[in-house]
Amino acid sequence: MSFEDACAAVCGPGTMFELEEAEVLGVPGKVFKACPPNVQALFALAAAREGDFIIYEDERWTMPDALAQAAQIGDVLVNRYNVKPGDRVAIAMRNYPEWITSFVAIVQIGAVAVPLNAWWKSDEMAFALNDSGASVVIIDEERLERLHRAGDEVQITPIVVRAEGEPSADRLEDVVVAGASLPVVEIGPDDNMMIMYTSGTTGFPKGAVSTHRAVLSALFSFAARAAVGALVDGVEPDPDEQKAFILCVPLFHVTGLVPVMLGSFVGGANLVMMHKWDPDRALELIEREQVTNFVGVPTMSWDLLEAKTFAERDTSSLQSVGGGGAPMPPELVQRIEDNFSQGRPGLGYGMTETNAYGPQNSGDAYVQNPTSTGRTIPSMAVRVTDPDGTVLETGETGEIWFKGPMLIKEYWNRPEATAETIVDGWLRSGDLGSIDSEGYVYVSDRAKDMVLRAGENVYCAEVEAAVYEHPAIYEAAVYGIPHERLGEEVAAHIMVKPDMTLTAEELQAFLSKRVANFKVPSKITFVTDQLPRNAAGKILKRDLREQFSAS
Repeated sequence: MSFEDACAAVCGPGTMFELEEAEVLGVPGKVFKACPPNVQALFALAAAREGDFIIYEDERWTMPDALAQAAQIGDVLVNRYNVKPGDRVAIAMRNYPEWITSFVAIVQIGAVAVPLNAWWKSDEMAFALNDSGASVVIIDEERLERLHRAGDEVQITPIVVRAEGEPSADRLEDVVVAGASLPVVEIGPDDNMMIMYTSGTTGFPKGAVSTHRAVLSALFSFAARAAVGALVDGVEPDPDEQKAFILCVPLFHVTGLVPVMLGSFVGGANLVMMHKWDPDRALELIEREQVTNFVGVPTMSWDLLEAKTFAERDTSSLQSVGGGGAPMPPELVQRIEDNFSQGRPGLGYGMTETNAYGPQNSGDAYVQNPTSTGRTIPSMAVRVTDPDGTVLETGETGEIWFKGPMLIKEYWNRPEATAETIVDGWLRSGDLGSIDSEGYVYVSDRAKDMVLRAGENVYCAEVEAAVYEHPAIYEAAVYGIPHERLGEEVAAHIMVKPDMTLTAEELQAFLSKRVANFKVPSKITFVTDQLPRNAAGKILKRDLREQFSAS
């Protein structure tokens, strides 16, 4: 079936994913007719599920276990800590089961969840807590120590989980009431549900505000897109199959939170949680728990393939290997296709501001179009514009804009930033790319990361894709550095595979046969350790520029 016919079949009249015209926050567009008013319906539906749900280290939680603790947390937030609808409640911890139950509790009592980056230091935590106006934070011991270092800068009530010592805060297990029920609260579709702080390249992060409708629309879009993909690839889903996601990205990142964690509630999948990223441990869990879906940043897929235990482990349960957060080099797409017996490559291009949904590419379409991030279903519109906002013709490169019910409502307390990013209901992504005649979206680069060399645009993703074709490359990042005459020149940090060697001259000669000479990095730095990443797993090019400048 063609992609267009599959979209019509999945989203047509009378279907689960039927779309209709409606206004969302004053903006006309397409919405899912069957979308519930809030996420309470999502968890009510999940309550009927039996058996394992969360697998964390040696712990196994059933859905009733998780929802019972969420009810206890919701009860104590309302009746002990006086949290009211619209109040902000933060979560500051590594990936623990309590992260999930805390989030489920917060959003079901009408409060606004504020996930904090677990890698943040005291000042960064203090900023987000004060900026959001959170009154309570559910926190682990390590983050609690950082919070205390902020001193009187933050006035907030902490509730600590998994405390081993004697913390100067209420312990979660001491304050919850066994058998407590969730307070009954009415929540509208456009009420605020969460504030996720984006990792800006400069200055303080911005709080992206999502409504209940936005998050549910993203979840519906992911489910509908999966149904479209199955029709296109001719795959007949097995209703009795137990799906399992491995959670190897942080829950405070939109990919871990929406499509993986909340998506597991929607689709009935098991959620296999990792204490921290380790490719050999991931392979062990994939084999042991029969994981069907691996979702991470492309570097994690690369790590799996390069792991010493890869050949020893049974990965035949995997059906999808991919994720998002960065472009996937075509070489990696083919390696996934060739090295997993059942797992097909997949990539999604979403943002915090789109609740992770965006163009997706997978299976046969991805193998045939490995440089594209894929297509969207009709719940999301995509266009490409010039710097003035004029829509460009098919195939022309410009800024990618999105529109749909899954977009954020605003940036918290940032009306100017909101107005700059959301224009007439369209979200400006800040990414450069193009759309071809079949609707495939191609992302060239972040607009601000594009290298402008002597008037020529150099898209780092294109150069990185060529670099990864070299058999000695383990990891690479291409970026721009200032140049007195050219304005900018192209530079790269390279990690070579163990037991292999490569010189700058050899790599430059290799690249000169694949990309134009002005795109070949003139400055190459070789490193023995993996490149620095943020909490979402993205390589920190700004740090690499600073390292180069200091060398």
